[in-house]
Amino acid sequence: MIHLVLDASVAVKWLPPFQQEPLAPEAEILLDRWEHGVIELIAPDLIWTEIANAHWRAVRQNKCSSGDAQASLAIMHEQELPTVPSEPLIDLAFRIALQHGRTAYDSLYVALAVTLKSDLVTADEKLANALSSYFPVTWLGAI
Repeated sequence: MIHLVLDASVAVKWLPPFQQEPLAPEAEILLDRWEHGVIELIAPDLIWTEIANAHWRAVRQNKCSSGDAQASLAIMHEQELPTVPSEPLIDLAFRIALQHGRTAYDSLYVALAVTLKSDLVTADEKLANALSSYFPVTWLGAI
């Protein structure tokens, strides 16, 4: 079975305020494969903060109401996405961030992929382009 580390940029595309964004159909295919047991997904617990922040931004940009954002977050909680604590990954994530000029947030997902010997799947094309030569990072559009 294929094990993938899931980036928040992919997970949010499963949710109503973001389903019209580019790569949402590809994210939906990934969700379907996970729900049918074809792949396993995992993420650092930071994903919840990033998903909440994406909803906060959507409300601030009038892309959805606060009630719609809260309902969307509830949908995400129902997914029961497996997560792991971020703290044990911090040192590796920080080294990756410093060495490759990426944020500690993004590097945390990369560190989890490296630790688990899995691929990170991201909708962030810039992140994938910057790191895929060094780490197991795959752009959602290439899946």
